[in-house]
Amino acid sequence: MNKEPSTLYAKLLGETAPITWQELQPFFARGSLLWVDGEQDLVEVAEAVAENRQERVAAWLEAGDVAVLADARAEDLVNRDPSLWAVVVAPWVLVQERAEKEH
Repeated sequence: MNKEPSTLYAKLLGETAPITWQELQPFFARGSLLWVDGEQDLVEVAEAVAENRQERVAAWLEAGDVAVLADARAEDLVNRDPSLWAVVVAPWVLVQERAEKEH
C-alpha cells in the first residue's frame, strides 16, 4: 500500500531540527524528553503522540523503542555529544540520535 504522508506528518517533519544536548538539558531537567530509538521514524512517533494513539505509543514504550530519557542516557549524551534531532509535541520533546553518514 502506497500511502501519502498526512498533513500532520508533513507539519512535524518541517518542525524537526538538529539540536545539541546542551539545548535539551532544561527539558531533561523537567522530565519532558522522550527518547526515540534510532530504528524508529522520529516523525511517525511524534505523529502518534500528537494524535494520542495510546495503543501504538504504549507498544513502543513496552518494547523500549520510546522512553522517558533516563539519567544514564543523559550522562552518555553529555560524554559523547552526538548529533541529535528533535521535534516538539507539547508537553514532550521527542529526541533521537542520528546515525552518522558514511563518507
